[in-house]
Parts: sequence; C-alpha cells; structure tokens
Amino acid sequence: MTHAVWKQRRLRLFIVSLFTICLLAGFMQPESTFAATTSQHANTKGISWPENQELPTFAQPNHLDVIDLEHETGEMSMLLATLQGIVNRERPRIYLIEHMVDDGKYTWLQETGVPYKMYQDPWQLINKYKNELKGIIIYDPNVPDTINAATTLAGLRTGIVAHPDLVAKLTTPPLKLPILEDLRGRFTGKLDVINWQMTNLWPQTTHRMLIGLDPMTGIMVPEDNWKDFQVIAEETREIMDSSNRKVYDLDVSKFLGNEAVYLRFEDAFQIGGWGAAVHQVTVKADGKVIAQFIPCTDAEEQYVFDHGRSACKYDPKNQHRFADGKRYFVYRFAPPAGTKQLIVSVDMWNQYKVSASSVRPRVTSDTRVPYGYLRDYAVANKAMVFWLSSKLSDEAQLLDEIASKVEPETPYLGWFDSEADGVRIMSNHSVYVIAADWFSNLTVHSGIQRPIQAPKVPAAPPLENKIYVTFVMSEGDNFQYNEHHMRMLWNDPNRGKVPITWSTSPLLMEGSPLILNYYQRTATPNDVLVTGPSGMGYFYPSQWPREELATYFEHSKQYLKKTGLDTVYTLDVQQDISPFVAQTYNQSMGIQGLFFNASSQGKTSVIEGLPVSVQIRDTTREKILERIKQNAANWDGKSPLFLSVQLVAWDSTPSDVVYFTQQLGSNFVTVRGDHFFQLFRQANGLPPTR
Repeated sequence: MTHAVWKQRRLRLFIVSLFTICLLAGFMQPESTFAATTSQHANTKGISWPENQELPTFAQPNHLDVIDLEHETGEMSMLLATLQGIVNRERPRIYLIEHMVDDGKYTWLQETGVPYKMYQDPWQLINKYKNELKGIIIYDPNVPDTINAATTLAGLRTGIVAHPDLVAKLTTPPLKLPILEDLRGRFTGKLDVINWQMTNLWPQTTHRMLIGLDPMTGIMVPEDNWKDFQVIAEETREIMDSSNRKVYDLDVSKFLGNEAVYLRFEDAFQIGGWGAAVHQVTVKADGKVIAQFIPCTDAEEQYVFDHGRSACKYDPKNQHRFADGKRYFVYRFAPPAGTKQLIVSVDMWNQYKVSASSVRPRVTSDTRVPYGYLRDYAVANKAMVFWLSSKLSDEAQLLDEIASKVEPETPYLGWFDSEADGVRIMSNHSVYVIAADWFSNLTVHSGIQRPIQAPKVPAAPPLENKIYVTFVMSEGDNFQYNEHHMRMLWNDPNRGKVPITWSTSPLLMEGSPLILNYYQRTATPNDVLVTGPSGMGYFYPSQWPREELATYFEHSKQYLKKTGLDTVYTLDVQQDISPFVAQTYNQSMGIQGLFFNASSQGKTSVIEGLPVSVQIRDTTREKILERIKQNAANWDGKSPLFLSVQLVAWDSTPSDVVYFTQQLGSNFVTVRGDHFFQLFRQANGLPPTR
C-alpha cells in the first residue's frame, strides 16, 4: 500500500473518531434533540455520502408510491427498479413489493410509518414520474449481460431499462420517452459487454462501491406446480453417508398415456441437506433402453425439464446431481407410443424423495427473467453493475482486475456463483462483501432514520462448573437475510424463551437503520446481537493483506461501538485462525470474543489473549443434539466447559433452540453469546472488556 493511501486511511480514521464522539454525544441528548435531527434530515434532498461513511444516506421520505409486483413480469420489475433508482435519488418516493416475502409484503413498509398510496397499474407510476427521466436504454435479450450494462447506463444517463417489447409504449404518447441507448446487436457475449463497460462506463461511475448482480434469475415456481405428482419412492431414515446407495428400479407405468412421464427428485428431509443424489439413470420402455446417462453431462441435458437449483458433484468415479434442502430436479421421459411398461432405474442414495406425474408442470424454474431488487441502489448511486464467475478462469481474472481498481475497504454488494472463490478474490484486494442482491428498496431503507442503541445487557448467570452452550444464528452479514428471513425467524413465538445469539450487520446502521433499530428495540433479554462475518463486512481474514488488516479492524471497531456490538462471528477459508489474525482482532477491535468457523469438533480457547470459539455444526436437529453431547462426553465436571453451536439460519429456528435446551441435561446451561465469552473470560482469568 502506498504512503499516500496510508495517510488517507489515517485521516479517515481520525474523522471517524470525531464522528463517533459527536454521535455518542447525540445519543446522550434528550429525545427531542433526536427528533430535531430527524426533522432536519427530512428537509434535505439528494444523497449524502461523507468520506467517513461506508454507505450513502438518502433523504427522508415523506410519502411513498407503492406497487405490488407479484404478478408483474420480470421485465416490468426491472424497469420499475431502475425508475425507482432515478426517482429516489432526490428523495425516496417509490417502494416496490417484490417476490421475496418471507417477512410479509407490508411488514417493513408499515414499520416505516411513512404515508403511502397503492398503485395497481405500473404504467400509471411511469407516467407520474416521466418528467424525471431523460429516456430509455434498450437491452439485448439475446445477450443477458446487456441488462447490467443498461442498468449502469440508466444511472449515468437518468434513464430506465427496457425490454424491446416495451419500447413502442414507452416512446409513444403519453410517455414519449426518447431512446438514449440501444444495446441490441452490439455484443457477442458477457466478456464483450463487461470489457465495453470498463472502457466506456467505468470512468464515469462511482468507485466507492461495486455491484455484482446476475442479470437474470429463475422464476418463482408456484406451490401448486407439483399438485399432479405422486410420491413413488422415499427414504424415511436420515441417511447422510450413502449407506443406502443402490440401483432403484422405479416402475412408472401407471403414469403412461400422455406425451411424457415426469420424475421429480428432492430432499426427504429439507432441513440440513443430504437430499437425493443420483449417479446414473437408465430408462427402459417395454424392456428396451430409450435413455441412459450420467447426470451433469451433455447426455443428461435433453432429459432435464427443470434443474430446480440442484447442484453437480464432478468426480471421475462418482459424478452425480444432488438436491439438498428445497432444491430439486425434474426429468422428462417421452416413451414410444403404445408403451405398456416404463421402468426407470436410478443409481441413488441419501435422503431421496421421488415423485412422478403424467401431467406437464405449468412452469419450470429454468425459465430465466430479469429482476429488480438491488438495481434501484445501483442506479441511484451511479455504480457499475456486472456479473462475473469467480470459478471460470477468464471471468475470475477480470473480476480480480476490477477489485484491484478500487480503494481498500470498498464494499462489494451482490453475490457470486461461488461464495468461497468470490469472497477470496475480494479479500485479496481488501474489498469486503455485503450479500444484498435480493434486498428490496435499499434506496428507501437508507433514508429512514431511526436511533441506533443496543438494548441494556442483563447480568450474566453466576460462573459454575457447568457446560455453557450458546447457539449462534448464521447469515447476519447478509443484508437480505436481515430484511427477509431473519424477520420471519424473529416472529417465532418461541423466541425469547431461551438465550439465542443472532448475528447481524453493523452496516445496517447506514443501509437500513429501520431494520437494525427494530431488532434492537424488540429484542428480549434472551436475544443478543453480534457482528456477522467477519467485522464491518464479510471477508476472509487469512486472505486480507496483512498490512491492511489492523486498519480495517480499527475502522470496523467504530461501527461496532456505534451499534453496541462487542462480539464477532468470523468465517475463513483457513480452518484454524492464525495467531496474527487473533492478535490483530484483539488489539485493534477490543472485542469480548470471536466465534470462528464451524466443525464437528468445537473448542473454545485463548489465542493471543483473545477468546476464540470454534463452533459445533451438523445438519439435522437430532444430529446437532448428538454432536453437542459428543463434544461434552469427556467433561470431568471439575471446571466449566464452553461450547458454541452454529445454527444455519435457513434451516433452524428459535423453536429448535428451545428443543435443544430442553433435551440437554441439568449440567448444560444455555447462555447468550456475550455472556458466553464473559463467563469464559472469568473462568480463564482474562480481564472483562466492558
């Protein structure tokens, strides 16, 4: 790192320190002072993004125009998201209800307290704000990555992104919007598009954030899509070791009679993974082979009706397709007319569930469409939007090049095709990640101001010779998890009955003060918020440049102080934390302790003066319980034992934690994450951090 950049970083830290002092002073003032500050913010327009702030602040909305996009096309959703980005730049006025509604359609909208009006017709909304637009950018449906280039152009040229089918209506009365750019027929593929963006658009965009969005997504499959399917084979045991592997002969003759037979493979136990795994398929019609293939090959593709987000394991000896959790895959077999018997022989194992139908499902998730979500934020902030594989060498090389062009501590918002590879590339260049590709209305959330103040910390239980267990909910670094799924978990009626450690993002104080305030304000004494991976944002400490790590942690510390978080949950591609990383965390952040990675074998120890707890992890509820007991089996009762348990938030609920607590014996004490490290420090003669 150059001396000039180091100097700039020190200056930024000085500014951050002054800002923190002012902020803390503000929190100590009476409520009327905060109300006055909010009122002043409400009168401002535009986007504020001081140098000491990681994410921009939008103006306070006074009124919102709301439209439900559940039944709109992906093309219209994307158009409205880019319109939202343009309009909300001055002041947030458009709010979109998009398809991901774990949290409920109107949950956060109503939480804002901002008056709103519902719109049914998207064209009414476009017409209302047409005078704030300079025109339209047309993307090329034959080259999906032009959607991202068009999104970048929309931000730079104050336009909206349009599918060619919408152009006629957009360019004729009453809208009469001019065409600013037509990207059709100009590009051969992804790299051509992104290289053009780098040459022509990158110099004009903000370099204070990177936005990585897949240009298209699979459609949402309705629940009744599989109503005609009947289960024909199902593993009733929780098997995760392939011990039930064999060739299963599935007689699907009773489903003959229509144009084809459809076979759906899924996970019999959707919590924990280890669903259906298939190595080879052979189909015989009246004894004659009409199809035979190994999954994840060209030979398989002609029979795949719906990939259902299933995945492939590429292994020369054991290549297979598998479907864990809510993932699935569907094959379509069309036997010759007059076939009397159809047998599908499947080399299969683990927790399979197979169903069949003679009726073609109405839709397939393989249908790809554009989408909105984070695009409003990209447009409003004039960021360059791109999507590059972190696994394919030529694309990963370009992704690495883009990451090298921004300053250290720049956020990358979005996601990757490979989490480990993507986060590693960003970490190598001191760029941290915010998973936010499915966050809705970030331009609105960034304008809703709420006080950020941690709840009062209850007293820890007395230290005894017990087994102290804390359950840590994963995914807290993930903005969209905080917005959607975490809110659903938070509504579990069993939350608050036993201690739970919830990871979250300190950057919500800028991205969505509304969400962070809600969790702080509604937390029970048994709920504690800790910092999600791996500090201010998600990164791998072992991959971050050593000379940058202390600076990043010192900056992270400011955000932890402002949000009242004093414990960190960290993930890394390196299995064990290095003494250097532990020492830097301890010296630069002054945290209570660190939850680090997860394994079948948990361990809490002191590394370079820092309490570090490797979390226990397993799949199903029963397996997790058994794993906890195994880790406690050698406890002699002469001193306390400390075990942390990682709960994958997509697969676990507060009700599970109640179950674990009830099933563990009287020697176990479930505690909050902060109490966990407080008691561990006491047991090991370490000074408290509070």
